[in-house]
Amino acid sequence: MTSEPKTRETKASVAAFLDAIPDAARRRDCKAIAAMMRKASGAAPKMWGSAIIGFGRRRLKYASGKELDWPAVAFASRKGDLTLYLCEFDGKADLLARLGKHKTSTACLYIKRLADVDRGVLETLIRKTVTAERYQASPGAERR
Repeated sequence: MTSEPKTRETKASVAAFLDAIPDAARRRDCKAIAAMMRKASGAAPKMWGSAIIGFGRRRLKYASGKELDWPAVAFASRKGDLTLYLCEFDGKADLLARLGKHKTSTACLYIKRLADVDRGVLETLIRKTVTAERYQASPGAERR
């Protein structure tokens, strides 16, 4: 028996989620990131779980053989940071070196606010995540 992943696409309203962010500056940053991701992916935003906004869909396959659906690109407004879910691709380290103030983990980019980073570099990171060969969108992924 396989268990369902905790984070999966829901029917919740992305607009309502964004409008409910109490800090006006954070809300503006989230709406700007959403616009960047929509432009790069060509996909409508969807809520994944209770707090992740994802665009498109791809099938991830781990070395263990486990597979799951995940957005092609996504972000979340967390307590301390904006978390962007980005994949690995050639040249990513060079882009991160030019991005501005940020932190990273395996698949996440953490920024406090858009004013801390170069928006052009951030848009390139998002676009390259969407087009990375390793993570091409799965067949039947909704694009709008």
